[in-house]
Order: sequence, then structure tokens, then C-alpha cells
Amino acid sequence: MKSTVVAVVLMISGVLSVFASDTLKIKELEKRIAIIEERLDKLDKSTAPMVEKLNAEQMKSDQRVKARERMRKDLDVYSRDELKEIESLYQVANKNWKTDKEKGTDREKGKASLKELLSKYDKANRTGCALLYLGQMSKGEEREKYLKQAIEGFSDSYYGNGVQVGAYARYYLAYYYKENGDKKRAKALFDEIRKNYPNAVTHKGSPLSTRLDK
Repeated sequence: MKSTVVAVVLMISGVLSVFASDTLKIKELEKRIAIIEERLDKLDKSTAPMVEKLNAEQMKSDQRVKARERMRKDLDVYSRDELKEIESLYQVANKNWKTDKEKGTDREKGKASLKELLSKYDKANRTGCALLYLGQMSKGEEREKYLKQAIEGFSDSYYGNGVQVGAYARYYLAYYYKENGDKKRAKALFDEIRKNYPNAVTHKGSPLSTRLDK
């Protein structure tokens, strides 16, 4: 009888010893996993800025490809001479607006050139850019009118640097509404940009989404 009890005790001791050994192994494994996870977390944080930069560069590159595709479509509508005139009319405003913002006569000259472009070439890619410029140059209801016109008729237009008129016109119109106390319409436009233009970029090439109100 005593021998049987001793045998049982030895067996239980053996099982407990194995269990204790496995428990230690599990704890050691959990410790190693925790160390690995900590290292991976640090790696993710250290590489995040680089990944973000690469994603932004890819986004900018993709938008420029789309811009070139949209510009090529004008060749199906207008002759090369017409395209030269379109660009010439556009550049009058581009030059006068950027370099002489404080000179009213130069700005008016630019606006007149854009209006001529709009009246003569209402299907050109540059006309969408012209409408957006007109919106930025104008104030009050005129500003709203041109931005809405750009959205309704030229959302697929692009600047050569990849900025899409549809996204940017909504961006400016949203802030116009916000400044005039219409937060509801402003929010609707911000939400529309996030939904329909998630890869839109600014003229500096950064994601437009980073400039949107919550």
C-alpha cells in the first residue's frame, strides 16, 4: 500500500515538474514576443515619416498622369493653333495674377483674358483652370458663381502639376461658405472632397486632405 502511495506521489511530482517547466517556457516565450512587438512598434514609428513621404510622392505622380491624360483629350476637340491661343489667354492671367496682385489694372487684364477664354473655348481643360482662377480673383457672390461653375462643368480639369479643379474649387467654395457663416454647406463640401477626391493634391504636391476642416 505504501509503495502504491509513493508511486502516485512520484507521478504527481513528475507531472507538476513538467507543468512548471512548460509554464516557464510559456512565460519566456511571451517575454520574447513582447520584446519583438516593442521593436516592431519602434520600427513602424521610425519609418512612418518615410512611408508617408513615399505615399505622397506616389499620389502626386498619379495625379500628374491623370492631368496629362485630360490635357490630351483637348487634341480631339481643338486644333493645335486653337490650343496655342487657349494657353496664351490663360498665361496672361497666370502671369498678371501671380506677379502683380496689388496692381488692379493687371488683375483686371488677367480676368478679361480668362473671360475671353471661357467664352471662346468652353470645353478646354484650361478653361476649368481659368474658372477656378476667376473664382479666386473675385469676391462675394461673383466668387461663389465662378467656383460653382468650375465644379459643375470642369471638375475633370487639371493643372499640369496634378491639382484637380473639381477638388480645389470645392475646397475654396467650402471656405467661402465657412467664412460667411454657412457651416453646413462648408462641411458638405469638405466631406465630398474626402469621399470623391481622396488623392487630390495641392499646388505644392501635398495631400489636400490635410488642409480640410474636420
